[in-house]
Amino acid sequence: MIQQLGLEVYDMRAVDELGMREVMQRALADLTDDYHLHVSFDVDFLDPDIAPGTGTTVRGGPNYREAQLCMEMIADTGLLASLDIVELNPALDIRNQTAELMVDLIQSLFGKSTLARRGARSHSAPSS
Repeated sequence: MIQQLGLEVYDMRAVDELGMREVMQRALADLTDDYHLHVSFDVDFLDPDIAPGTGTTVRGGPNYREAQLCMEMIADTGLLASLDIVELNPALDIRNQTAELMVDLIQSLFGKSTLARRGARSHSAPSS
């Protein structure tokens, strides 16, 4: 059906070969201001090392930075109109790790800067 509809599909091999930035640029390239952009956020797309709180973990998903970049690039379009979040299972989470990650990623999806969340700190070398 995907082939019949002519949909472009990017799997983890594409992310590995092209990088998340390039994949997202390609995926978002044809959007215009009249799009209703819906994101179906399936928690189990993330690597279980960072998101254990789902019933169908699959190793090799995006890491934290790749997921953040994905969310930030969607936010940059200004076209996000709706969102659903699925496959989060608090009973399988470890010390709320996945739930807190999801809040962090969703904040990025809505345009909150990672820098603003963490607070601006100088990382300059100490003076002698």
